[in-house]
Amino acid sequence: MSRRKPASDALTAARSAPGRQAVLSRFFQSTGSLKSNSSPPGAPGKGEPGSAAPPASAVQLPLSTKTDRRKKRPLVNDGPVKKKTKKAQEQEGGSDLVMSGSPVVSEEPKRHLRTRSLLKSLEKLKEFSCDSALPHIRVQTEPCRERFAVLPKCTDFEDISLQRAKSAISTEDSKSQSNQKDSQFGPLQGSHENIPKASFNKRSKSTYTPLELQYIEMKQQYKDAILCVECGYKYRFFGEDAEIAARELNIYCHLDHNFMTASIPTHRLFVHVRRLVAKGYKVGVVKQTETAALKAVGDNKSSLFARKLTALYTKSTLIGEDVNPLVKLDDTVNVDEIMTDTSTNYLLCIYEDKENIKDKKKGNVIFGIVGVQPATGEIVFDSFQDSASRSELETRISSLQPVELLLPSDLSEQTETLIHRATAVSVRDDRIRVERMDNIYFEYSHAFQAVSEFYGKEIIDIKGSQSFSGIINLEKPVICSLAGIIKYLKEFNLEKMLSKPENFKQLSSDMEFMTINGTTLRNLEILQNQTDLKTKGSLLWVLDHTKTSFGKRRLKKWVTQPLLKLREINARLDAVSEVVHSESSVFGHIENHLHKLPDLERGLCSIYHKKCSTQEFFLIVRSLYQLKSEFQALIPSVNSHVQSDLLQTLMLEIPELLNPVEHYLKILNEQAAKIQEREVRLWSWLIDDEMITLSILLDRIVIKWLPLPLKLRFMIEIKNSAISCIPTDWVKVGSTKAVSRFHSPFIVENYRHLNQLREQLVLDCSAEWLDFLENFSEHYQSLCKAVHHLATLDCIFSLAKVAKQGDYCRPTLQEEKKIIIKNGRHPVIDVLLGEQDQYVPNNTNLSEDSERVMIITGPNMGGKSSYIKQVALITIMAQIGSYVPAEEATIGIVDGIFTRMGAADNIYKGQSTFMEELTDTAEIIRKASSQSLVILDELGRGTSTHDGIAIAYATLEYFIRDVKSLTLFVTHYPPVCELEKSYSQQVGNYHMGFLVNEDESEQNPGEDEQVPDFVTFLYQITRGVAARSYGLNVAKLADVPEEILKKAAHKSKELEELVNKKRKSLKYFTKLWMTHNAKDLQEWTDSFQMEEIQTSFPD
Repeated sequence: MSRRKPASDALTAARSAPGRQAVLSRFFQSTGSLKSNSSPPGAPGKGEPGSAAPPASAVQLPLSTKTDRRKKRPLVNDGPVKKKTKKAQEQEGGSDLVMSGSPVVSEEPKRHLRTRSLLKSLEKLKEFSCDSALPHIRVQTEPCRERFAVLPKCTDFEDISLQRAKSAISTEDSKSQSNQKDSQFGPLQGSHENIPKASFNKRSKSTYTPLELQYIEMKQQYKDAILCVECGYKYRFFGEDAEIAARELNIYCHLDHNFMTASIPTHRLFVHVRRLVAKGYKVGVVKQTETAALKAVGDNKSSLFARKLTALYTKSTLIGEDVNPLVKLDDTVNVDEIMTDTSTNYLLCIYEDKENIKDKKKGNVIFGIVGVQPATGEIVFDSFQDSASRSELETRISSLQPVELLLPSDLSEQTETLIHRATAVSVRDDRIRVERMDNIYFEYSHAFQAVSEFYGKEIIDIKGSQSFSGIINLEKPVICSLAGIIKYLKEFNLEKMLSKPENFKQLSSDMEFMTINGTTLRNLEILQNQTDLKTKGSLLWVLDHTKTSFGKRRLKKWVTQPLLKLREINARLDAVSEVVHSESSVFGHIENHLHKLPDLERGLCSIYHKKCSTQEFFLIVRSLYQLKSEFQALIPSVNSHVQSDLLQTLMLEIPELLNPVEHYLKILNEQAAKIQEREVRLWSWLIDDEMITLSILLDRIVIKWLPLPLKLRFMIEIKNSAISCIPTDWVKVGSTKAVSRFHSPFIVENYRHLNQLREQLVLDCSAEWLDFLENFSEHYQSLCKAVHHLATLDCIFSLAKVAKQGDYCRPTLQEEKKIIIKNGRHPVIDVLLGEQDQYVPNNTNLSEDSERVMIITGPNMGGKSSYIKQVALITIMAQIGSYVPAEEATIGIVDGIFTRMGAADNIYKGQSTFMEELTDTAEIIRKASSQSLVILDELGRGTSTHDGIAIAYATLEYFIRDVKSLTLFVTHYPPVCELEKSYSQQVGNYHMGFLVNEDESEQNPGEDEQVPDFVTFLYQITRGVAARSYGLNVAKLADVPEEILKKAAHKSKELEELVNKKRKSLKYFTKLWMTHNAKDLQEWTDSFQMEEIQTSFPD
C-alpha cells in the first residue's frame, strides 16, 4: 500500500503556512521575527516529507534509538513489536548508518513482517518520538554495552560496584555512539575524542563524563558554594556537595561514575535551597541555557547542554523565583501565607582601621560598617571609635540583628572574639553566617577606586554629581566597607540596590535617636526575652499589633530608635490620639485593607532586582492599584475629618505616589499571569485547520483532541469499532479495550517544529519581560515611599490598639530633665499577668530640681529589678510616641538609657562575672551624660563585701557629683545608703515594701534553734532603708531542705549578734575617746555598765 500523504493534508499544510507566519508576527512584534527554517516543519534534514525517499532523520533512526534509553516504540494495528535479537543489536552497534527498507525489516522475525506502508508510518512515528516525546513515555531500547557509556540518571539506584564496572567499560562502539545526547534533558555526552587528557580519573581508572567535566569546571569557579545542577526535570548534586545535601536534606546519595550524587525535583528547588541556606551554606543554582527543541536544530546539537550559574543564595540574598514559591492568584488565596517573612535579613560588612588611632595598645580601633537588606533595599552605614570591649560594635550588631557578616580575612583579636560570641549565640539553624574576603579589597586605595568606578557611571546630571560627592566624602572606614559590599553583591547580581546614594542612612545619629546599646536591649528585653530568646515577653511583643510584614519591620526600628526631637514625638502622639478617639470610619477602612496586603516592600525589591515571577508582579501591581483606588476615594473624608498633620500627609501623598501602577495594570493580562502559558494562542491556532480537515475526512466519526498536558496533546481517540475508517498513515500511540489513540501525519511532521517555536517564544518573551521590569523600576523610589507611608500608618494603628487596652495614658514630653510617673506599671508583666493577677503600680519622681538619684534596697524577690525596668520601658515607650501604662506620666527627653544588671561570666571574652560587671560599668561611665537615664543593679556583689561596698559607693558618688544623670541604684549594702546624708537634695533612699511575720509556733521553747522569718512582699516602693535583705526567705521559697535552713538561720543570728556587738564596742570606744572631763567619763561608765547588765540578762 502507498504511504503517501493524503492530498487534503498537503493542502491544509500549504494553506496554513501564511496563517502561522501571521501569528508569529503578532507574538514577536516587540523583539523581531522568529528564525524560520527553509525546510518543512516536520523535516530536520534535507529530504522532503512528502517525497518517496524517507527523511534523513528516519534513515538514522536505529542509531538514535540506541543512545536514548527512554524512547517509546509505537504500537501498530497488527500487534506489539517484539524486542530485537542480540544479533540485531550487535549489528546496530557496529554500524553508523542503516539503510531504510528491507534491511530494517530483516532484523525482525519473519512472522512480524510488515508491509511497506506500515513501515513508513512506523518510521515517521519514530521520527516524531525522537524529536518531541517526553522521556517518561519512552521504552529503553539501546544495547546494554552502549548504555554503560551514558551517565546514568540520578534515579538509577544501583550497586556501587556495578557502577564502577560500568565506568570502566570503554569500547570503540561506545565511543562512536556516545556523542548522541538526550533529546529532552539529562547529562548527555559528546564524543570521547574531544575529552582532554585531564578527564581521565587516575583514582578509579575511568573517564570523566562530559557532565562531570562541566561540573568540575564550574566548581573550580565557585569552590565555596553548593551547586545544584539542572538536569532536565531534576537538580543534581555531585561529590562533596551531594554528601552535604544528603546529610542536611535527608535525601539519598549514591555513587554514579566518578562522583557521589544526589538529586531533588525541580519544583521543590525553593524548599531545599532555603533549608541549605538556613544552615549557613552558600548555594549556587546552575541552569541549562539551551532548550531541547532549539538545540536539536542548532550547530551544537551533538554536544552537551550548555549550563551556567544563574543565581547564588545566602541568608541575606534570598530573592527570586528559585527561593520563593510562586504566588497563586486564585480568589481563595490567603495573603497571610504569601511572603510573610518579617525578619530583617541584614548583610553587615565590618572594617576596622587600626592605623589612625592613638591608643593602639589599649585595643581601641575605628570601625566602619555598611549594612544592606537586599530583600527590602534598605542601606545603613556608620563610623565610630570603639574600645577594647567592642561594646559599640556589639550594640550595632544587636540592633541590626544581621543574618550574615562580611569581614576582612584579618581582624584584631578583640573583634574576632566578639564575632565568635555573636555567631555562637543562637541555635544552629539560626546562626549568623560569616563570609571572609581578602584584605586587599578593604585597603583604602583599592576601595576608593572601586567605589569611584561604581558610582561614576551614575553621574548624568547635577543631582547625580551631588550624590556621587556625598558618597566619596564618607569616612574612610565606611568607604572600605562599601567597597567590600559592592564586590560581594556583584556575585549575586544585587549591586543595583547600592546605586541610589539617597537611600543611605546613618545608623547612629546622636541628634536624632536615643542611645540604646546592646546590653540595654538585652537587659530590658526590648526585642526578645532572656529566657528562650523569643519575641514573646519583650517590649516589641507588647507593642506589635501591625497587620503587614513591612509594618512589623518598621515598628521594630521604632522600638530600637526612640526619637529625641520633641516635635516629631508629639506628631506621633497626636496621630495615635486621633486614631484612639476618632469616630470617623476612615481609619477602619484603611486598617481592614492593610490586613489583605502581601509584603509589598519585598515584592517591589524583587521586581527592582528583576527576580520576580509574572504572578508575583501581578499581585504586587494589583495590590498597589487597589490601594491607590482606596486612598483616592478617601481623600474627601481625610480633608474633612482627619486633624493630625502626620496622618493627613501620609494619606494624601499615597495616591499620588502610586499613580504609575495604573498604567502597568491596564497593559497586563491577568489570565496570562495566572497560567504563565504565553504560547497558548500559538498552539490553538496551528491546530484549528487540522481539526477541520480531520472532521471532513472522518465525517461519520466524532473526534476531539484529548485534554492532556501541553506536551502530550494532539492525540486523537477513536472507538475500536470504528478503527477500520482510520487512514493507514496514521500512527497508533496507545490503546485500551474500548478505544485507540492516534497521531495524524500533520502532528508527526509539525510537532517538533512547534516545540522549537514555542521555546523560542519563551526565550523572546523572557527578554521582553526583563525589559518590561527595567521600565517599571524607574518608579521604584516613589512606590517605595508610598509603602513606607503605609508602614508608618500600620505602626500608628498598632500603637493606637495598645493605647485602647485600658489604663494607658498619653505621656507629656518636655525638654526638662525629669521622669515623673504616677501609678506606673511594667508593660510586659502587666500583659502577661492579665486580669486574674493585678500588677502593683508604683510612683516615680526624678527631677533635676529635686531628687535625681534613687537608692533602692529591700528583700530579695521584692520587685526591685521589675521596678527599675518599668521606669526605663515607660521612658522608651513615651519617646517612641506610644501611650504608657500609668495614670499620669511626664517624661523629659532622655538621650540614652544605660543599664548594668544581672550576673554572668563571659567565657568567649575570658572574663569572670565580676570583670564583666565592671567592664559594663566602665562603659556607662564613659558614655552617660547629664541627659541620660542610668540603671545600676547590685553593683559590687561579685567580690568581697568590703571591696564591693567601696566600688559601689565610689561609683554612685561619681554619678551624683560629676555625671549628674538620672540614676536608679539597687543595692544590698547599707553603707551606700549613707550617701543620702552627704547629698540630701539629690539622693533619696527607698525600699520595696514588705511585712515580716515571725511564726513562733515553729520554734520549740528551750531549744536553741532558729527558723527563717516569713516575709510577705508588698511590691510597693517606699521611702527609707531596708535593714535586712531576708535572703533566707528566698531559700525557703526555693525548697532548700529544712535542716539547712535552720542551720543557716542560727548562723545568721550568730553573725548578726557578733556584728552588733562590734558596732556597740566601736560606738563606746569612740565616745570614750571624745571624753574631756570626769563628768563625761562617769556618764560613759554608767551607760556601759547598764548595757552589760542588759546583755547578761536578756528578755
